[in-house]
Amino acid sequence: MHSAIQRSKFDTVVGLLTDVPVVALTGARQAGKTTLAKQIAKEIEGDTLYLDLESPRDEGKLADPELFFERFEDHLIIIDEIQRKPDLFPILRSVIDRNRRPGRFLLLGSASPVLIRQSSESLAGRITYEELPPFIWPEISDQFDIGRLWIRGGFPESFLAGKRSTGQRWLRDYIRTLIERDLPMLGLNTDLGKLRNFLTMLAHQNGQLLNQENLARSVGVSSPTISKYLDYLEHAYIIRRLHPWHRNVKKRLVKSPKVYIRDTGVLHALLDIDSEDTLRAHPAAGGSWESFVLQQILATAPDSHSHYFYRTHQGAEADLLVVENEQPKMSVEIKLNRSPKPAKGFHNVIEDNQTTKNIIITPGSDQYPVHETIDVVGLQTFLANRDG
Repeated sequence: MHSAIQRSKFDTVVGLLTDVPVVALTGARQAGKTTLAKQIAKEIEGDTLYLDLESPRDEGKLADPELFFERFEDHLIIIDEIQRKPDLFPILRSVIDRNRRPGRFLLLGSASPVLIRQSSESLAGRITYEELPPFIWPEISDQFDIGRLWIRGGFPESFLAGKRSTGQRWLRDYIRTLIERDLPMLGLNTDLGKLRNFLTMLAHQNGQLLNQENLARSVGVSSPTISKYLDYLEHAYIIRRLHPWHRNVKKRLVKSPKVYIRDTGVLHALLDIDSEDTLRAHPAAGGSWESFVLQQILATAPDSHSHYFYRTHQGAEADLLVVENEQPKMSVEIKLNRSPKPAKGFHNVIEDNQTTKNIIITPGSDQYPVHETIDVVGLQTFLANRDG
């Protein structure tokens, strides 16, 4: 099942390994990085070697890492949980500079401030990054209903669980492990109870403008501590900060980012939502659908696209503004209502940014015009026709 779903990512990573000495496969813990790496090791031509730095036995093999890497310089060496040993990065640079052949190392890591800083400084010009998100709709569309992906989220253990209750239990355990082990291991040393409260508050405010001062007062910490929480959660691929588009200098624009829980399964676990019926009756339903749509769009977007939201103090608003070459390309509203009407503020966004493609994304697969410049498009249809 995993290999079928991840075939496109497999091809991408293998292609990168033919071009550069080091590929870093990043993403949230349990998103499927190890499964994909082992699939690559099994199918790629040539010798491979897999090291898991959470295994004391494998970590012990790197007592003299330079000697070890030289001994196996003709192998593709896969190093899992690379963020656990940041002192490897300068050694990797030295080893690579003596033999810069492509495909020497595949590094797997739950991206952290340490991973990003160390690899950027030590391996600049030698490394490329590829993010592996949890499952997205195009990968599973021929086997599953999109509602299952929305409710359960894309983490394989939750999504593929035979019973929904099993998936829910896994998500609760995932959140607990994230707070109690993963984030502290990445360097976030803080009060675990306050961190849990903060994450739950973010879930309740999912998709809203960030107000750090209010969050700090509610959690009982300083605003700089809230900034630190956000940084670590973002680097661990748990949250997303969507920033506002600021280039329209003639308008008074909102400048605070919006914050989303990336995976809706995690979001629903934090909110104790266990079914689609419960979700649709919950005040968080609209924000949950918005999170889900954003995750699907951004995970499948071309590298040339940048993404923002747009909001002015005069009432113009779009949930997503797709920008290419510093020019707004598409204005997007995201609605849970299957028969939405464009608000006046959305027309203002189009006028302000002169976007030529403007859509309202809804559940389902319908597509029809609601204005000469605006189409309603079901998410499934939009994802199936990205190039259009």
